[in-house]
Amino acid sequence: MRPDDWYSTQDLNGFLSHAGGFLRSRPDLHTVALTVTETLRANGPRAYGDEAPVFGALERDGQVRAAYFRTPPYRLNVTPLTPDEADALAAHLLALGHAVPGVIAAQDTAEAFVAAWQRHTGARGTVGQRQRLYRLGNLTVPQPVPAGRARVAGPQDRELLARWYGAFTEATGHAPARDPGAWADARVSYGGLTLWEGEDGTPLAMAGVTPLIAGQVRIAPVYTPAPLRGRGYGGAATAAVTRSVLTSGVREVLLFTDLSNPTSNGLYQRIGYRPVADFTAYDLHRAR
Repeated sequence: MRPDDWYSTQDLNGFLSHAGGFLRSRPDLHTVALTVTETLRANGPRAYGDEAPVFGALERDGQVRAAYFRTPPYRLNVTPLTPDEADALAAHLLALGHAVPGVIAAQDTAEAFVAAWQRHTGARGTVGQRQRLYRLGNLTVPQPVPAGRARVAGPQDRELLARWYGAFTEATGHAPARDPGAWADARVSYGGLTLWEGEDGTPLAMAGVTPLIAGQVRIAPVYTPAPLRGRGYGGAATAAVTRSVLTSGVREVLLFTDLSNPTSNGLYQRIGYRPVADFTAYDLHRAR
């Protein structure tokens, strides 16, 4: 495997023309790449920050075998790789002078890339988060259902949604990937956020859904303010948005969970979500 088997580009359309079929060949494992590239296509190259994104693909024998993208200042995102492919990618990125503050990928791939990066640079990696990707099996609404009802969020909820998005990213230890107000506007534009509200109309939790891409959607984010947790509101919102997706005819529904939170992992399995693969996010630190 040679570093020049990889290629790099900042041309999103060119990347998708070249690697889009590969990404759609396993839309579950490539769900983040598909949703991020669609957001960039719809909202422009600065959707996630001031610095231009970078994309790349590995091609052998005329076929794309793997792909990566990075939207600075966030981590590198990589599709599944063999150790040799991970080593070639590390060398490829170093040759281009690309900064890599971290990586997120399927667990084995993330570990292989971090090991390769350390061999090439001396930099060490520390685990930032371990995640599990789930796919919906048969929906089961958790009982008892808390008092209240689901409602699709609208423009009148913008301030609340932006505030909750900021609180969600802070609670999960991540910087917001987009401006909270722009994020809320984008989600509301296609009905992508559902609120669980009490009988008096007070919003108690929210559950979002990504746009339909490659025949699937992903539930994200799910957020309940800290004082209201443990009462079933987040589960009710998740079940409601999942049911709405199924009613629309979509059958492939995914979500990620933080493996350090056994409560949410248990809840989503009770709703009917089944494990697909584990992912790990690493932060990379320069050698001293």
